Amino acid sequence: MKFLPVSILLLLLLGNSLFPLNYAVPSISLPNDRKVPAVFVFGDSIVDTGNNNYIKTSAKCNFPPYGRDFIGGKPTGRFSNGRVPSDLIAEALGVKKILPAYLDPNLQLQDLLTGVCFASGGNGYDPITSTLAPAFSLSDQLNQFKEYTQKIKSAVGEERSAAILSKSVFVICTGANDIVNNYFTLPFRRLHYDVNSYADFLVNSASSFIQVRTLSTTTATNRKNLSAKSGFMCHKIITAPY
Repeated sequence: MKFLPVSILLLLLLGNSLFPLNYAVPSISLPNDRKVPAVFVFGDSIVDTGNNNYIKTSAKCNFPPYGRDFIGGKPTGRFSNGRVPSDLIAEALGVKKILPAYLDPNLQLQDLLTGVCFASGGNGYDPITSTLAPAFSLSDQLNQFKEYTQKIKSAVGEERSAAILSKSVFVICTGANDIVNNYFTLPFRRLHYDVNSYADFLVNSASSFIQVRTLSTTTATNRKNLSAKSGFMCHKIITAPY
């Protein structure tokens, strides 16, 4: 298979964005009037748009007051009162205002062709983290992405699917659960890592995921890295004993 360039947008620890649907999102200017055909998001609850609705986990938000500022004022599985960064990035890139969850049974072909979200609340770079809630691990999400690529190949052919993937933006947003729910809550990793070495472990895990993902389809030549503080932890609120 011919290797094609893609863009990867890496968000290691992104603060939550609780914006209603009508919030004005600034557009992102791309060089040479480049058009982004699709957005694909991997990660945790900060960017999960509803995948956890379809698995047995304590990391759920398909109940009020979540979603009160979303379309219809109903919870969608987003860990937010409105949209989440996945939606905002897709809109800012001119793709669409809502990025659907990959596991949504109501997805149409056009939804698939313009991108979906594979993120799962409770996920982390550390494989142990995703077993706690539980959540789909990054390996699980990568397998879902491989399944996705086969679906669109069957629907529109290998040439068009390769063209879509080569120009799409890939977002990874996870890491907060590794620190809060794993390292500082459970003793296992602290027996083998101090904070600095555990951070190195997470960075190496992130790098490995990117390499595996890109080799599974294309070669990434344009990579952007963003980071910010984590601003919330819904799982802690749900499971707190008070």
